[in-house]
Amino acid sequence: METTLLPVPLTPEISLHLADGQVGLFDGTGGAFSSDVPPPFWLFVWAGGQALARHVLDHPEIVRGRSVLDVASGSGVAAIAAAKAGASRVTALDVDPLAVAAAARNAAANGVAVETRALDIADSDVPADVILAGDVFYTRTVADRMATRMRRAGREGTRVLVGDPGRGYFPERLFTRVAEYVVPVPAALEETESLLTGVWEMRTTIAA
Repeated sequence: METTLLPVPLTPEISLHLADGQVGLFDGTGGAFSSDVPPPFWLFVWAGGQALARHVLDHPEIVRGRSVLDVASGSGVAAIAAAKAGASRVTALDVDPLAVAAAARNAAANGVAVETRALDIADSDVPADVILAGDVFYTRTVADRMATRMRRAGREGTRVLVGDPGRGYFPERLFTRVAEYVVPVPAALEETESLLTGVWEMRTTIAA
């Protein structure tokens, strides 16, 4: 599917190679979901990732001088924001090799250094001071795996922040909302033109 280098609506400091705004998630698969091929989440910049990127750019002290892991990175928007905000090392992690390639291409387009790895977060022991995760609680199975890994990271002293617009499997009890944004989104993707999206920090890692 063709992409165009476009500024991200909520973070125009960042430009990404994205699908046309009239394209839906499954348009390239004949409108059907296939468990054999991951949906091309990386073709879009989702509300949770946008909110997380905006928050990191506005509060660079969260990542400045620290190692950052962007999990289920997709287009890499949060990873790129962390690199722009002065993180010492940024790794973008995704199970889809096409997403990993997209994050690398987008990082290059923004002139920042982001390491990329094709790994499931549950199988990853990549060390990090900060974990960022945008829009990762979209199915029960994925949400449970994410929550388990994030709880372990929190116990190890990693700061965990997620961006979420109210997906059905977000474990709100584990987090405290630290910011909220009205995020422009493609109507073809979300059936609305904006989503109220929170940035949440895992309760065990909130700074005093």
